[in-house]
Amino acid sequence: MSRTHHMQMRRRRRTGALAVAAVLALGACGAPQAPVMELDPGTEPGTQAPMWPPGPNVPRYVYTGQLTGAANFRGDEDSRSGAARVFAWIVGLGQEETAPVVLRRPQSGVSDERGRVYVTDVGRQAVFVFDEPEGKLQVWDMANGGQRFVAPIGVVIGARDEVLVTDAELGAVFRLDRDGNPLGSFGADVLQRPTGLARDAQAGRVYVADTRGNDIKIFDDAGLLVDYLGRGGKDQGELNAPTYIAFRAGRLYVTDTLNSRVQVFDPDGRVLEVFGERGLYVGNLARPKGVAVDDEGNVYVVESFYDHLLVFDPSGRFLLPVGGTGHAPGQFYLPAGVWIDSRNRVYVADMFNGRVSIFQFLGGS
Repeated sequence: MSRTHHMQMRRRRRTGALAVAAVLALGACGAPQAPVMELDPGTEPGTQAPMWPPGPNVPRYVYTGQLTGAANFRGDEDSRSGAARVFAWIVGLGQEETAPVVLRRPQSGVSDERGRVYVTDVGRQAVFVFDEPEGKLQVWDMANGGQRFVAPIGVVIGARDEVLVTDAELGAVFRLDRDGNPLGSFGADVLQRPTGLARDAQAGRVYVADTRGNDIKIFDDAGLLVDYLGRGGKDQGELNAPTYIAFRAGRLYVTDTLNSRVQVFDPDGRVLEVFGERGLYVGNLARPKGVAVDDEGNVYVVESFYDHLLVFDPSGRFLLPVGGTGHAPGQFYLPAGVWIDSRNRVYVADMFNGRVSIFQFLGGS
């Protein structure tokens, strides 16, 4: 072996020893941070959060932040910035760029009792799980066995902590466990284009908006079709391309999208309320999509055509708009679904802005 080769080997060993020492030193400098989920404010530091209605009126809603994806989480990756990242650099790992894990075209969502937020995304063809208690983000893209999601739209918490997801292109409701493992599906033999999803936990009934079928199909928790309500048409009780639905306090709220209205049914299919009409003014419904109800009975309707979240009282009287067209915090660009969590936070799937915007309901009438 040549003298030159010996010298090269000694230099490599010396470099490796110094690298290991550097890694050990950095490792001693800082303990890993516990992972944390944070709402991205989307605003400059010191900027006042938008409120509705604007002053001098008493505010009822305040913008609290947004969910976009991996950017909402810090901890494990940040703690890697010391020893692990130096070591990865030394051995040549982590040099390749990876695509950011972000929402692309969010559709709707649901929040569970544990603080998890589930968001369907047709752009990513998956369900995003923003797990606040665990401080981590999961992306579930498997619908059933070897079958991936194509167009996931509706999502709701089912029996036994299952997560139910409709896929408009696959034409079925898919069941996942709380870790995202597929458990099967139902409705493929009767659903044409399932979109919105709601559940009556007390009765064990799952409601599915069949947009192409112009009706709401009702299943039991086992996935058996037990009834349906509505049929194609424009008269009261009839539907034209229903999309999103919500169930609360014995009432089923249906956005009757191409009839430009919201219809409210009891569990037996009787119409209790009808509100909304076509028009050019804020408060009219041109293309209503998401619908949700808070614990005071206020009804939230996403008006996707005019990029507003509209708030109605329990009888369907228009109260105020939230949002407007744009990309700034609190504005929307073709929004889709809306849902409420146990803290009366209002979530809006801001589809073409690739985010979920969150508003805190402050109470009051």
